[in-house]
Amino acid sequence: MRISAFGAAVGALALTAVAVPAAHADGTPPTILDVTVNNGQDVVLGTTTKLITATVTASDPSRITNGPVTLYHGGTDMNDDKFDAVLMPTTGQATCSAVNHQTWKCRISINGNPTLVTNSTAGTWHVYAQAYAGNDSYTTLTPNPAIRVLRASRLTVNASPEPVRKGRTITVAGKLSRASWDDDLQYHGYANQPVKLQFRKAGTNTYSTVRTVHANGYGNLRTTVTAASDGYWRYYFTGSTTTAAVRAAGDYVDVR
Repeated sequence: MRISAFGAAVGALALTAVAVPAAHADGTPPTILDVTVNNGQDVVLGTTTKLITATVTASDPSRITNGPVTLYHGGTDMNDDKFDAVLMPTTGQATCSAVNHQTWKCRISINGNPTLVTNSTAGTWHVYAQAYAGNDSYTTLTPNPAIRVLRASRLTVNASPEPVRKGRTITVAGKLSRASWDDDLQYHGYANQPVKLQFRKAGTNTYSTVRTVHANGYGNLRTTVTAASDGYWRYYFTGSTTTAAVRAAGDYVDVR
């Protein structure tokens, strides 16, 4: 099923690449001024579908009528047939509005369905953006900008015992997991990753790093600290090239 879904997407992308108006029909093509995907942030996909917003800002005296955006992984060009995953717009028509007399911003939603990607495609992706003008000319953004499409992560923490006497030992346990885009679409432990143990003293607003703890082969975390004052303990994973950063909610410990 996953192969056939990807095949359908690739086929649709191929149609998008050829079913375009005659280039430069009325002279100079439109100019793409800016392309933004997900407000400039990494695209983080979990185990359910997420709509990814993209905008194309372009200029042309005859107005901009459409600004489709497609995300693809692999290869260096959408037309080289070497991409191995693709996320396409939910519709072929972007919503375009005027910025001034010849500049328009087009907004479109991209289907971020995790069944269309695999774990091996997490990381750097490319953006294929076009702008269509009212005079039937079009242009494609070159070179393609790069973005990151990352696996979502989860992080838990449990500091115990609660309450605890000052000077006694606190055990801080937790687990780091991340979304799998293969097969079961569930979260599984992220093994052997460095995770920061942080503490925020009661009455303050800032966490400080106490030490770095490495997750075991199942993503589990465990370390001990000495109880000194009331406050919140949490784990913080700064992310990797394939997986998004995540912070656990602080777990309060009353020290008596």
